Amino acid sequence: MNHDMGSTIAAVTAARRRNERDAADPVGASHRNQLRALISAIVTAIWGGAALIVVSTVAPAAFRVLPSRSLAGALVGEVLPVLFIAGLAIGTVAFVLAPRGSPRMIVRRAGAAGMIVGCGVAQMVIAPRIAVLREKIGPSVEALAATDPLRVAFGQLHGLSVLALGVAMVFALLTVFTSSAAVRAAPLRD
Repeated sequence: MNHDMGSTIAAVTAARRRNERDAADPVGASHRNQLRALISAIVTAIWGGAALIVVSTVAPAAFRVLPSRSLAGALVGEVLPVLFIAGLAIGTVAFVLAPRGSPRMIVRRAGAAGMIVGCGVAQMVIAPRIAVLREKIGPSVEALAATDPLRVAFGQLHGLSVLALGVAMVFALLTVFTSSAAVRAAPLRD
């Protein structure tokens, strides 16, 4: 038996055991689902708060107080990868913690998936393109004419990066709301 087939059998067996345990103890299953939802809501809210601080305070302050836009861009460029990688990890945790089956859980999983996609695109697709472009441009984007194709391309990539982060933040908010709703759901009674 190859490794993939063995992993599949183990996953199916584990799922069957969870289903049997949950059927035998529906109150316990409800409490476990509420705990998963609470964890998901907390970690996603923490990431969302960090993202909000970066976009509303750190980035604007860097561009306002640092002596050059290049330095401010370099500072923000060091912060964003941490935010995006954390978003990928936390989105994955939220996705895994959302139980399958119920239509409400599909929305919770969609929120986590949207967060993963937004952060993933920003970090793995857009950020490398920006890095390559910055090397071509040199120390200052502002030194280029506004119509220079490199500056225009940089502006477009920057806009896409902002959009990807915005998408991730909206989906994180959806995840927080749907996870919070699952926490507030009344547990099953004996």
